[in-house]
Amino acid sequence: MIGAPRRPLVAGNWKMHRGGPDGADLARAVVRELGGRAPAGAEVALLPPFPAIAPVAEALRGTGLLLGAQDCSAEASGAFTGDVSAEMLAAWGCALVLCGHSERRQGRGEDDAAVRAKVGAALRAGLLPVLCVGETLAERDAGRTAAVVARQTKAGVEGLRAAEAARLRVAYEPVWAIGTGRNASPAEAAEGHRAVRAALAESLGAAAAEAVPVVYGGSVNPGNAPALLAAPGVDGALVGGASLDAAGFAAIVRAAGAAVPARGGV
Repeated sequence: MIGAPRRPLVAGNWKMHRGGPDGADLARAVVRELGGRAPAGAEVALLPPFPAIAPVAEALRGTGLLLGAQDCSAEASGAFTGDVSAEMLAAWGCALVLCGHSERRQGRGEDDAAVRAKVGAALRAGLLPVLCVGETLAERDAGRTAAVVARQTKAGVEGLRAAEAARLRVAYEPVWAIGTGRNASPAEAAEGHRAVRAALAESLGAAAAEAVPVVYGGSVNPGNAPALLAAPGVDGALVGGASLDAAGFAAIVRAAGAAVPARGGV
């Protein structure tokens, strides 16, 4: 059943780059490349490292571009040295936050329960959680993509109420395509997105699942973005290395806008 088009999201995850004054410089360059404002009909977000959040917030003021963060604590406050709470991020103007990026799952040992706790923390703070899910190369080669993606998705949304589900975004990011230069083909991206959408429908119901934007992440660049963003069910992109180039990131944003007429229910 074809539903109303979902609003695309293109988010630039700077990872551990541009955390000093150059972060604001990059944000201003992105704004210039986009003509001073976020394009109509799309969500565009920049996710700098924590030290650059305040200056990037200032650079984005009045532009319509969203400020996001790469991670948050599951705790609201307390004796948690080195952690940053979702409430702190909201206070500095963040609108969204990644929960369970593959580099956190793989490199920092975050399991499904930890990721679900961060989704809850983001929602309580008024942020939009971007739940990240995806399989490793070994899991894909073993034919387990759908099972892994379903498990991670269902765990990440367990117990969400309808109003909370309406604020959810999901990023399908196959681990084997993160920072490797090897991106999924449009068909592989569509396959992963179908698995996400099916898991959302089982957990949240068909209507709620249909409304959740699901974006693709994994070595997205200006060259492959148009084909990936035109794939069935792909509602935008979580962009890594290419987001560090203002012109390249803006080109991906424009590709997402061009794909809007083909986007909708799957």
